[in-house]
Amino acid sequence: MVKRTTVADSPSIAADRAYLGVQDDPAIIAEVERLLSRRTRDIRLNDEINRLFRERIWPQTAKIIRAWMIWVAILGVLTLALNMLLLPPEVSKSMVLPSAMLSPIALAVAVVWRRPRAPWVQGSLLIAGVFAILLSVAMVGVSAGGEFYERHLNIMLFVAITAIIIFGIPLAWTVIIAALALCLYFVFQLTNPSLELGSALASALFFTTGVFATVAARRNMTILAQKTFLFELRDRRRVSELAEVNDRLEYLARTDPLTGLANRRWMTETIDHLWDKGKKTPERVAMLMCDIDEFKKLNDHLGHAEGDRCLVQVAGIIQKHVRRSLDHVARYGGEEFLVILPGMSEKEALCVAERVRENVEAAALPNPTSRVSRYVTLSIGIAVQGPDGENHTSEQLQRNADAALYRAKQSGRNRVVIHSPATSSHDDIAERNTIR
Repeated sequence: MVKRTTVADSPSIAADRAYLGVQDDPAIIAEVERLLSRRTRDIRLNDEINRLFRERIWPQTAKIIRAWMIWVAILGVLTLALNMLLLPPEVSKSMVLPSAMLSPIALAVAVVWRRPRAPWVQGSLLIAGVFAILLSVAMVGVSAGGEFYERHLNIMLFVAITAIIIFGIPLAWTVIIAALALCLYFVFQLTNPSLELGSALASALFFTTGVFATVAARRNMTILAQKTFLFELRDRRRVSELAEVNDRLEYLARTDPLTGLANRRWMTETIDHLWDKGKKTPERVAMLMCDIDEFKKLNDHLGHAEGDRCLVQVAGIIQKHVRRSLDHVARYGGEEFLVILPGMSEKEALCVAERVRENVEAAALPNPTSRVSRYVTLSIGIAVQGPDGENHTSEQLQRNADAALYRAKQSGRNRVVIHSPATSSHDDIAERNTIR
């Protein structure tokens, strides 16, 4: 039997589809093509494609966010320890409370981002977590005062900028984080007792420009990532279509177009595989050579259309009475079928052959000019290689099955004959075509 393999059966192509979120949806495919035809800066993903994009990048985004949070937590602990060791006690003590908030908040966000959640939950917790971290950093400087005041505000903006640059999150979340960082900076800088209003406004304007530039860069990075994703969707779809076409061509190349059975080429490959191309001989295998009796008379009297219908029906009967998961059936010639029964003994093969022959006769397919019967009949030759018998090459076993088929034809047709070396001869084989 031919087992058709499609791209959906391929384990490797099936996994890629799940990972990339590729959908066999013409609307999505059309939208992907439309977006790729536009300028890069004009790319705007619709809700469905954006959802697929977020699913695609979530593992990497979550990994980056968790790593950033852990880095911030570790850095917060180390900074607090160094401050306690190096700074005067009155200064370091003022830093303890705001510094102590930083690490637990960062670790809590890292835990939340260990698995996917609803987008609004993830976004809200991330924004709240980053805001709390930025506030903690700023409060360390505000609490210590003096030179630490503006230094920690600058550190806070540095922390915010690193988050903006490396977090592959929606642009709206990025803008909110940037806005919160700038608001904190404005509030604390404008209330800095050590700075005049003009200096505070100048530094605020400078850092605002830098944050806006960072947000713009992050937006461009996101658009490029989205365009890459669109190319992936299109290319995966094209690869899938090409694989389906190749599988279809392979299926057609190995299949008899009339009966749907394997063709001679496929059966030859199957036999080579069973015999491992001459390197080994299977322990037990039975081979059935089946031939429709007086098929030429059927074609001549009823026409080729009726002959084709007969071939299809006989092929279906043979397939019905073999093991679909183990046995192999092929249309081997015009009206000849070859059946391979791995692991079957002579007695088991005989039972299968008799069932096939009886059911073909019982189907009552017309063949009015046949000398055997008014209906289509089948002659079958069997050759068996067993553990107690002689080991044969595949070619020898086929010759034996063919010789047994000749004996079935010679002894009256519509019967099953098992090959016996004592009753076979080269003359029998030479006369085979004449009898058929």
